[in-house]
Amino acid sequence: MAREDAHTSGLYAKRPLVVVRGEGAVLWDEDGREYVDCVGGQGSANLGHGNAAVADALAAQARTLASCTELFYNDRRAELYDTLTAILPRELDRLFLCNSGTEAVEAALKFARMATKRTGVVATMRGFHGKTMGALAATWGPEYREALGGPALFPGTTHVPFNRTDALEGAIGADTAAFIVELVQGEGGVRPASREFVAEAARLCRDRGALLVIDEVQTGFCRTGTMFAIEQYGVVPDLLCLAKSIAGGVPMGLVAFSRALGDLPKRSHSTTFGGGPLACAAAIAAIGEMRRLDLARSARERGAQLMDGLRAVRSDRVREVRGLGLLCGIELKENAAPTIRALQDRGVLTLGAGPTVVRYLPPLVITAAQIDRVVAATAKVLAA
Repeated sequence: MAREDAHTSGLYAKRPLVVVRGEGAVLWDEDGREYVDCVGGQGSANLGHGNAAVADALAAQARTLASCTELFYNDRRAELYDTLTAILPRELDRLFLCNSGTEAVEAALKFARMATKRTGVVATMRGFHGKTMGALAATWGPEYREALGGPALFPGTTHVPFNRTDALEGAIGADTAAFIVELVQGEGGVRPASREFVAEAARLCRDRGALLVIDEVQTGFCRTGTMFAIEQYGVVPDLLCLAKSIAGGVPMGLVAFSRALGDLPKRSHSTTFGGGPLACAAAIAAIGEMRRLDLARSARERGAQLMDGLRAVRSDRVREVRGLGLLCGIELKENAAPTIRALQDRGVLTLGAGPTVVRYLPPLVITAAQIDRVVAATAKVLAA
């Protein structure tokens, strides 16, 4: 901790815990203490820690070819394209590979503006899409923009109340390039979108020539009980943003988009590391493992167990339990930070999601016994 504190940027609010090893849904600190991981790499560890198939794929590829930009064709990239188009909606067969979720959002908004020749972007209150400049303009939290001198990063970016279907009519108009939305707001409090809200947004985008961008950076790859949450909403967006768990913990992001966008100008967007063979090999292995282990079913079953267990906790400190699949949250009637600290003391690592919500985002390989341990710890903390 002292060595990190001596040189870190200072941008992160670190917890006093040194994590040195992981296996499945369990982490160990430097003293050998065990924790059930309900942080899950903030959504990047759907497959769990220490997956042998991903590790083997990385080792083999690193010894073969680690770097190859999209200036050239590459066998691993082509294989990943085939792997992805086999699980994505058939309409979304054009892929831009990048390095993170915020990069995927940046690219999607840029592509939408280029394709429509419009500049307006409509996002939702409490939404979170990243902290680079374009993505941050769509992110709701004013606290993330205070250091930049004010709320307006890009003129034409507006926000509507989440799940307020009536607010969409006046928001999506002739100057709107894109409407961007999460199907479950993660940072915004673990709030699932209603089917009506998403359907109306899709209709208005279609009727008014705007593009629908769905951000599944956190909900993608089995997290909500299906490979992608859009399957549960009956909608295919024009652009789909993915990242976090796509490559088993290796940094990777992705925008999948429709040919309806037309041809994007050559060299108008690019990335050095995006689509590199090392990350592609990891993603091929990770997606294969997700399917082999049927992690979508695991998310449904373990998610139901966790939600039922949390709802059974008797405490007058709880306002609501909500979520979808293995993305769950408890909204408290008080600040959540003391509860998150107390859970860590009992061997369960969790996340915040706004000031009053405790978020549970475990690897999808978590066992029933580990879920029981999480629920028991939560009940004891909330009864204290």
